[in-house]
Amino acid sequence: MRTFKLGYAPTRRFVFSAEDAFKYKVLIRQKMESFGLPIEIVDLEGLNKEGLLYDDLYNAEEIIKHFQHQEVDAVFFPHCNFGTEDMVGRVAKAIGKPVLLWGPRDEAPLEDGMRLRDTQCGLFATGKILRRFNVPFTYITNSRVDDPVFERGFRNFVAAANVVRHFRSMRILQIGPRPTSFWTMMCNEGELLERFGIEIYPITLEDIKRASLKAAAKDSPELLEAIQYIKEKLDYTEVGEEAVRKIAALKVAMKNYAIQSNSTAIAIQCWSSLQDAMGIMPCLANAILTDEQIPVTCETDIHGAITSIMVQAASMNAAPTFFADLTIRHPENPNGELLFHCGNFPVSLSVEEKPKLRKHFLFDDHSPGTHEGEIKGGAMTLARFDGDHGEYSIFLGKAKGIEGPYTRGSYVWVEVNDWPLWEEKLVKGPYVHHAVGIHQDVIPVLFEACTYIPGLIADPVDPTVSEIQSWLRGNEWK
Repeated sequence: MRTFKLGYAPTRRFVFSAEDAFKYKVLIRQKMESFGLPIEIVDLEGLNKEGLLYDDLYNAEEIIKHFQHQEVDAVFFPHCNFGTEDMVGRVAKAIGKPVLLWGPRDEAPLEDGMRLRDTQCGLFATGKILRRFNVPFTYITNSRVDDPVFERGFRNFVAAANVVRHFRSMRILQIGPRPTSFWTMMCNEGELLERFGIEIYPITLEDIKRASLKAAAKDSPELLEAIQYIKEKLDYTEVGEEAVRKIAALKVAMKNYAIQSNSTAIAIQCWSSLQDAMGIMPCLANAILTDEQIPVTCETDIHGAITSIMVQAASMNAAPTFFADLTIRHPENPNGELLFHCGNFPVSLSVEEKPKLRKHFLFDDHSPGTHEGEIKGGAMTLARFDGDHGEYSIFLGKAKGIEGPYTRGSYVWVEVNDWPLWEEKLVKGPYVHHAVGIHQDVIPVLFEACTYIPGLIADPVDPTVSEIQSWLRGNEWK
């Protein structure tokens, strides 16, 4: 995936100081670059003498063409003085990408009573016009360039726009139908396409079997790399060389199918026809691909795959996700819960230096392929995109890792603020027993991303909506 591109369109109005507007254009650019985010800034330099957006309809059209040609993923309109609200509205409407509105706080009036910028007043005007143009936008509180609230809001917006970028270009590789008895994994493929533009690319288990056998038949660089990874990172003594090669070949085949189909995530029918067809379970292959930023969800969970892409993008693709069952309550902690799956959590998250590659513990014939062990705790976000009856929402909540008893599979025990509240919300739906975790706080990012995804409602349990909004205005979590 290419680098995130941010359109930078600083704006001014002719009746206020052009010199101060130019000064702040430079200061804001320097501040953005100091944040060290993995983004490319597409500015207005060369489109006019000032590199600013102002009251010039012809130049606004040139700016629109420039941003469209550069394929920007979002546009930032800092008001370097009052700004030109009609031109901002025109450009924002034409580009159709997430919009950030902010302006640096004004200094005191000069000794003669004159004011140089009146930035806040212009922000009020532009907010109204963006509403007239039906343009959703993000707003950061009027603050100074060095104020932490600007950095917080800017980082959150860029990550939210990254979620929107990945959401709008999403295609899920579906390997096999959902398991027969797993009714909770039903999804409306047509509605996902009609409502959100999400495409499903289905293949059969026979397709992936043939591709895996082909991959295993020759020592390609990709296969040898996967084999070496497994041998270096895991204790495979329980399963042997043949199983390692089969698992590595499945990983290569799945990745090749994802690349060829331009899919960004995979949902696989792991339960349990694949082991009958191939003699292995896909859990470790899923784990390796998830570590490589191609998240794989079990039991053909399409909504889980969508969640994984959103959560991964919210971290600016800097951290791996893990796909878990919500299984049992902690035996002693009333707010504790076990996050578990058979063996698909990313190897990079493991507590053990060399976790075990084992045979599956739930089946009589014990096919190999599960990567087992506890993963690290710490602060994390849990999320779930889901829906029914034509309505969609994304569940959001904070958790932290805690001590708990040993269990088989991939697992981590977590504590939340009020598990009975979580449980009630999850049971009453539209959610299921699957969630996606990540070792970052990305809740405000996902909350903001919903601003730009019509038909998707943010549904946070902890923090609350008001707490998220307060945090974005510069306050700290309680």
